[in-house]
Amino acid sequence: MTGFVFDPFAPGFAADPYPHYARLRAHAPAYEHPLGFWILSRHADVAALQRSSHSVDEANLTRLPAWKSDSDRLGKRNRIMGGLSMLDQDPPDHTRLRRLVTKAFSRRAIAEWEPRAADHVAAGLDRIAAAGTTDLVAELAFPLPFAIISEMLGIPEVEHTRLRELTAVLVLALEPLADPALQTRIRAADTELLDLVGELVHWKRTHPGDDLLSALITAEHEGDALTTAELTAQVMLLYLAGHETTVNHLAGGLLALLENPAQAALLRARPELAVNAVDELLRYDTPVHLMRRITVGPLRVGDTEIPSGSWVLACLAAANRDPEFWGEDADRLRLDRPIADRHGSFGAGIHHCVGAALVRLQGRIAFSAFAHRFPDAVLEEVRWNGRINVRGPAALMVSVR
Repeated sequence: MTGFVFDPFAPGFAADPYPHYARLRAHAPAYEHPLGFWILSRHADVAALQRSSHSVDEANLTRLPAWKSDSDRLGKRNRIMGGLSMLDQDPPDHTRLRRLVTKAFSRRAIAEWEPRAADHVAAGLDRIAAAGTTDLVAELAFPLPFAIISEMLGIPEVEHTRLRELTAVLVLALEPLADPALQTRIRAADTELLDLVGELVHWKRTHPGDDLLSALITAEHEGDALTTAELTAQVMLLYLAGHETTVNHLAGGLLALLENPAQAALLRARPELAVNAVDELLRYDTPVHLMRRITVGPLRVGDTEIPSGSWVLACLAAANRDPEFWGEDADRLRLDRPIADRHGSFGAGIHHCVGAALVRLQGRIAFSAFAHRFPDAVLEEVRWNGRINVRGPAALMVSVR
């Protein structure tokens, strides 16, 4: 549509991007943004890109988005996590890294963490009950995933505060932001976090325990093992993906239940919906809105051809509300939706989220426990984190009395 403008940087966009996504799907399903990137918004196109063989390696870029520098394209060492995380790798390097990490995240391995997750949820709910009026992000959505991933990795408690501070800055690297001062902060946090996690890896080599980090150190496949630099990058990725995005999922899911009390009542009445509820809440308000690919050949979307070497963002949040796939009630929360697990919030193909089972576990326990314990909870205030990509409530004030 001539003259259509999609501006995710507009004031107020982050508070409610979904009407903007609806217009994007309708008017420009393959939209070329003036800042040098493309956005796909329809479910079929997003799903196809997720499963495609297009790249995640920025070396394949021929046109840089405005927030990227040429050094990002030319050298992996200039990217966050040294460019060594699975998020930045194509096969065969991605295949090798994922094979060495995946075993620790099997459904069976994750199921062993259910008692600890339940303990942390119960403690959070006790704090909420004692306070009466409080912030669900501070008391539940933030501490739960941080505690679980830290315990899984066997990270000493003395390091927790600084890890929280650094990952809160580093997650901003996933935003399409060109602010030079912010980029400097991100680089500084990345450097410090590389050093901190690297020191933890060295310490764990001589002080192994019954934890994920020790298992990753000793993991091998046909004589192959992770180098210290690779291991450091994967641990950093686990903190970003295993904590920051899960905070958004938990906070966004709790908000959705508070805003849709009939659905919370349905969850109380039909506890067997707990698993499906997690998928529907992931669909309804996904914690990560955008997934990138770099085209390694021309990509045709409808009547539009996207050139090779382009930065393409698949808008998961727009696809998760596409009425062409989900039906006319795509904007409604339905915890009994039959195909809720067809959402794209965990990605697809070779880059499907390694920690999906862990996210599901925490969400299933937290949402059900909150709905049952606080059936009369009242939402007082929501403050959004203001992000475009890793979007969610920064504070969720509720009254439970």
